[in-house]
Amino acid sequence: MFVPFETLPESSRVWVFQANRSFTEEEQTEIKEKLEAFIEQWTAHGANLQASYEMRYKRFIILALDQKMNAATGCSIDESVRFIQQLEKDYNVDLLDKMNVSYKQGEFVAYKTLTDFRKMAKEKAVSPKTIVFNNLVNNKAEYLSDWEVPASESWHKRFLN
Repeated sequence: MFVPFETLPESSRVWVFQANRSFTEEEQTEIKEKLEAFIEQWTAHGANLQASYEMRYKRFIILALDQKMNAATGCSIDESVRFIQQLEKDYNVDLLDKMNVSYKQGEFVAYKTLTDFRKMAKEKAVSPKTIVFNNLVNNKAEYLSDWEVPASESWHKRFLN
């Protein structure tokens, strides 16, 4: 069951999917429609799941689920992964590769492989103050407070000298 993102409790589980490129306005409109349709029929053992999503920076899909109402099961999580895999095919985009880093360059969001990001850190092209996206957040509260943070405050800090 689709609900507005802001109505979900902070304990809601989140999954962050980052695209290896920006989505066009048209793609964003289509993807939002597909996300709402998916969430409307998303269930766990036949029980409705209260969920929502956000799309941020034309590049991120944040799927959120209120686990107090009904918790995600292995099958329902698999169903969401299949949905994301279908989006990858439909839009020729990578959404599931966790070995890449997104960070801000001013208002622009850059996307690099972990190897390239590590190299940039050594060359001081990124600094402890560089805003990175910590896609490992687990719940809405973490997403709201710890998703966009300086590299010095995230797991990315291990690459900074």
